[in-house]
Amino acid sequence: MKFAIRVIKNVFHPLKVAQNANIKHGQLVLVKTDKGEEVFSVFLVNSQIQKLWEKYQPEPLSVVRIMNEDDLKIYEEQKKLEVEAFYKCRDLAMKRNLVMKFVQARYTFDRKKITFYYTAPERVDFRELLKDLTQEFKRVRIDLRHIGVRDETSILQGQGVCGQDYCCCRFLKKFEQVNTKLAKDQGIPMTPGKITGACGRLLCCLNYEYKNYIETAQLLPPVGSGVMTPEGVARVFMINILKKTVNVKFEDGKIKEFKKDEIEMIDGEVNIDINIENNLNYQEEEIVDIKALNDDKNSTTGNI
Repeated sequence: MKFAIRVIKNVFHPLKVAQNANIKHGQLVLVKTDKGEEVFSVFLVNSQIQKLWEKYQPEPLSVVRIMNEDDLKIYEEQKKLEVEAFYKCRDLAMKRNLVMKFVQARYTFDRKKITFYYTAPERVDFRELLKDLTQEFKRVRIDLRHIGVRDETSILQGQGVCGQDYCCCRFLKKFEQVNTKLAKDQGIPMTPGKITGACGRLLCCLNYEYKNYIETAQLLPPVGSGVMTPEGVARVFMINILKKTVNVKFEDGKIKEFKKDEIEMIDGEVNIDINIENNLNYQEEEIVDIKALNDDKNSTTGNI
């Protein structure tokens, strides 16, 4: 059997397990990482993932030991200390008037190192803060890591509008570029509540079906084109990609929906006025700051 762990941001590592070790799925184990000894939950890897790993060869990590009762008590105490450290660091940063939003504090199991994750709109000079933290946490190595808002969401976890755990908490390791064109081409309302996630950036899933939308849209007559319908000449003012239908407007102002095989494009101009903005089946409910929604340098840092 193969076992693995998932570290922050869906980075998976197979485990080096001794042959006589009795490890079970879901068990907590102590693992040696580049940060030190850390606690992770083990999961059993299926045969398909094992084949993928033979190809990509992720770095295996060594299991120090299975967590015993004494270890679990220490781990519970560590979680409390991490919360205390989080608030201490935040308060010290506020005293220094540093614009930093702290996300999480994490100790290694031996408590020789503590990592503070934070987001910030721009580069922060935290040298004085580091001195304060050195005084506060004696004989502990301190690491301050600037991360992006998408990274923040992947650490804190939660559920999206789809009702499932965030993609960045389940399987997404690398954030792809997302822009508002993806939402517009899929006919999604351009309102922040519809197209953004908890991170305040555009939903990563806008990328997932975009190719299918474009391929289907290419099979339909474009908006503004003239078409011949069973009821006469009309002009296309909206397409419904999911239904593979088009809404057309006739000269008398009547609007009707037709399937693709019921209409035929015609050459030349059709003198029928259409107001695309007014005839769309959705309207912008709010003033959208497009720049704020699109990815920027602070969306993700890869510094986790």
